[in-house]
Amino acid sequence: MLRALFHILIFPGLLFLFVFGFLAEYADRKLYARFQNRVGPPWFQPIADFIKLISKEEIIPEEADSLVFKLMPIFALIASSVAILYIPILGERAVYAFNGDVIVVLYLLTIPTFTYFLGGWYSRSVYSMIGAVRSLTQLFAYEVPLFLCILASAMLADTWSISGIAAFYSRHLGYWFCNIIGFGVALVSLLGKLEKVPFDIPEAETEIVAGSFTEYNGRPLAFFRMSFNIEMITGASLLSAVFLPFGLNLHPAAVFLCYILQIFFIIAAISFLRALFARLRLDQMINLCWKYLAPLAFLQVLFNLILKVVLPR
Repeated sequence: MLRALFHILIFPGLLFLFVFGFLAEYADRKLYARFQNRVGPPWFQPIADFIKLISKEEIIPEEADSLVFKLMPIFALIASSVAILYIPILGERAVYAFNGDVIVVLYLLTIPTFTYFLGGWYSRSVYSMIGAVRSLTQLFAYEVPLFLCILASAMLADTWSISGIAAFYSRHLGYWFCNIIGFGVALVSLLGKLEKVPFDIPEAETEIVAGSFTEYNGRPLAFFRMSFNIEMITGASLLSAVFLPFGLNLHPAAVFLCYILQIFFIIAAISFLRALFARLRLDQMINLCWKYLAPLAFLQVLFNLILKVVLPR
């Protein structure tokens, strides 16, 4: 029981995710600023923003469903936090690994988007409802290519466990090059899942104020923002385990260092893509995912199926 509580509350659970989430947010904002030739925030800015929000008064709109309004940020935070328990961080095996955990993680990472939709919809604000619909519509665009890329990697590794996938590719590094297309598609899809530029359509401030979060303030908004940070860590950890399983057989300290470097590499790639492109319209985002990303993901699936038959195990 004590070990389970340690994993859930300390490492790789809430405390680790909160601290690493603040660092990831700082790195993302700082790199994004530097790519745009700006100075960027100081290192303590994410922490200061969080403290400021949780100390403010909570105001719930009169027409909003107060129960749903309060619960959705908590559900988003819990879902994105629990997913990390099934992703290997210190070695080839996650804390609670089992065959089929890849499906659980993908399911858990889908829940936050539904909380954004429900929170915005039950806020009863026009801007919130428009943002909520955009979040749900965007979900059906990026989820398919993301799932297909993870599926392709799992098929070649012949396992439905993220730990099994990481172990297979760490022992057969030659197969790693076969999933480069899938890694690129998954990276772009993760950008859409995190609703960052150019896929920040659901909370486009120049169009709909803050989208689903227009009516949110105080502690609920702080929890939503933290859930975004934790989802970024969890999503990057998933991509790291599936597509960048390097150094998993080293000393635990070296393994953890490799993990940190890989996460910051993915965050840097996300920041670079954010700085490179302007915001797309919703129809452009859907066209990108269905006309380009999904066919590339299907190509990766087909390629891995052929490799599984042709190449020796």
